[in-house]
Amino acid sequence: MNELHVIARTPLRRSARRQFIFFSTVLALTGFASWVMADILWRGGLTGVEMALLVLFVPMFGMVAVGFVQAVFGFIILLRRRDPYSISRTLPEQPPKPDELPATAIALPIYNEDVGRVYEGLRTMYLDLARAGCAGRFDFFILSDSTDPNKWIEEEVAWLDLCKQLKGFGRIFYRKRAAPLNRKSGNISDFLRRWGRKYRYMVVLDADSLMEAGTLVRLVQLMEASPQAGLIQTVPAPIQASTFFARLMQFAGTLYGPIFQAGLNYWQAGCGNFWGHNAIIRVAPFMDHCALPPLRTARVRFMSHDYVEAALMRRANFEVWMAYELGGSYESLPPTLVDHTARDRRWCRGNLQHSWLLTAKGLHPVNRLHLLLGILSYVSSPLWLIFLLLGTIQCWLYWSSSAPPRFDADVGISSFLDIGGGELALILFVVTLGLLTVPKMLAVLLTLRDGARRRAFGGTVAVVTGFALEHLLSAVLAPIFMLFNSRWVIEIMLGRHVGWNAQRREGGGGADWGGILLAHAGQTCVGIVWALAAWHINPAFFWWVCPITFGLIASIPLSALLSYVGVGEALKRIGLFRTPMEISPTSVVTHLAKNLEAAERRHLAPPEWLAPHNGLMQAVLDPYINAAHVSLLRQKRRQPHAVTNYLRQLQDRLVQKGPADLKRREQLALLMNADAVTSLHHRIWHEPEAHLAPWWKLAMRHYNTLTDRPPTALYR
Repeated sequence: MNELHVIARTPLRRSARRQFIFFSTVLALTGFASWVMADILWRGGLTGVEMALLVLFVPMFGMVAVGFVQAVFGFIILLRRRDPYSISRTLPEQPPKPDELPATAIALPIYNEDVGRVYEGLRTMYLDLARAGCAGRFDFFILSDSTDPNKWIEEEVAWLDLCKQLKGFGRIFYRKRAAPLNRKSGNISDFLRRWGRKYRYMVVLDADSLMEAGTLVRLVQLMEASPQAGLIQTVPAPIQASTFFARLMQFAGTLYGPIFQAGLNYWQAGCGNFWGHNAIIRVAPFMDHCALPPLRTARVRFMSHDYVEAALMRRANFEVWMAYELGGSYESLPPTLVDHTARDRRWCRGNLQHSWLLTAKGLHPVNRLHLLLGILSYVSSPLWLIFLLLGTIQCWLYWSSSAPPRFDADVGISSFLDIGGGELALILFVVTLGLLTVPKMLAVLLTLRDGARRRAFGGTVAVVTGFALEHLLSAVLAPIFMLFNSRWVIEIMLGRHVGWNAQRREGGGGADWGGILLAHAGQTCVGIVWALAAWHINPAFFWWVCPITFGLIASIPLSALLSYVGVGEALKRIGLFRTPMEISPTSVVTHLAKNLEAAERRHLAPPEWLAPHNGLMQAVLDPYINAAHVSLLRQKRRQPHAVTNYLRQLQDRLVQKGPADLKRREQLALLMNADAVTSLHHRIWHEPEAHLAPWWKLAMRHYNTLTDRPPTALYR
């Protein structure tokens, strides 16, 4: 064990040299570019607008430089095919056998999710572990915070079915919290308070997560081999993209991701980050040291808990690693541009909250940097917007002046290179574009020189064509993302509430034109006004800003086009934007796809009149589901008289007027009380028909006609 300890600690001790080289390169690039920008602007003195442009340019170019340098170092590491700082290399030649591993919990927090996708993913992982002979070392916990009564009952029924089919009672557990306090972090905290001490490790998943048995086993083995490792984050590969937008993002993430991940690991080493899912955590230090600190008011909670928990784990002197070479970890992507930005809005709020922790005591400098980079990833959008607007104003002032300054004066760098300020500005512009483009080209080069990887993407033509189209579309989409993120930052800084609703993870059904128009109408207007103003200033300037204004003006039809599954499938058929996981999928991905298809064929949708209250109907009418639901509730010995009267009134309204008379929170209150659910079942079946609401009469007749239903569910 001492030898393993030395292996795990050596990279962390030597990482300071890597960080010095990395950030020295970033500072050198940023400093030189800022000097050139100052030289361009400093012709006849700096005006207020020019000074503001220079101040904004420095952090924005710094972010570009970080991405570029990270990709370059990642490219070098992958080219050498050996990274001594990889946590995967700490695994000994003879690791513990799978059946000798300590008990590990797999926590799956859900919130009003697609129940079929969640449970089929769990089924796939459970069976893969069983085939590997180590299912007995992993326990699954479905941790529900769902606030939709239909989802709640569907989750319970699906859990019963799954446990019966897999003989998983005692290995697959379901728990529904009474109130979803503190969102996902509160859900995990509640689980740890109840069951955390029974497990040495915990793997946290998302609703769309999928992990191979070999990956889960190796994660536990890595934790066993590295006693100082408190958290190991895998890199989830995107899968199951169907829409044009999701396929575009899946292709980009799969093709470009490896060099950025290797570069990120180059400078962060054992001071890595946590992305909230598809990671293994050492439970004891996580419980002892990673409770989220309170924010400024009791009503405010962290929306992005993962960065903070990684920083707290490192502060407790435990290492946080990214196992970017491990593989076997998967996730899904938002299907449309609007869904992507809705998720980004929540992440933006969470990252901006991290500004309160930048000066917190005891945090490692690298973790402070992670927090800062997370903030800048969103704040850079309004900075770029302000920079471009100030540039437009500067051009208007220049061309409207009766005696414009000599922009091409032979001063500063121009005097050495014998070029004017215009040519120098063009060179800086091209260099900036190069810093954004070269990392992608390096990723393409790395793929083309590896025959197996090249074939996995469909060949040279498919890789190069996909890269060209993706790069063009990303340039068109960039101003759209810029305005979205700028809006989110401004609204959050003004104190506007940001909700946390269930994510839409599946495409289909075509474009949501109402949502698209609402999301992009303002951007279209901004693009039109900006283009007209640029033409009024100078036709030449209009063509300079055309790459920005075109994307904004075309945002509505472009967003609609990216939303269609048919377009994505057509591109797949002709071989564009295909990924290795589509051409040669692993067994778990194949099994998941087959399970989802089988579940879709078995799915029986309730009639339209029943759908809004289908879950409540099943919990009240069906004796099996009623008994199962009651058995999963916490029994309360004593209840205040006022609560008893309130629940009795809700029961009377439900029986006499039907479920439409109750609000969602009132339905949840009844479903959360075992006595109330038991009483409702008895009343509905025993009271005279004249005392029942017409809805219940119709529901009972419909229930009695379903003689061919599965034994544990009316509708799935």
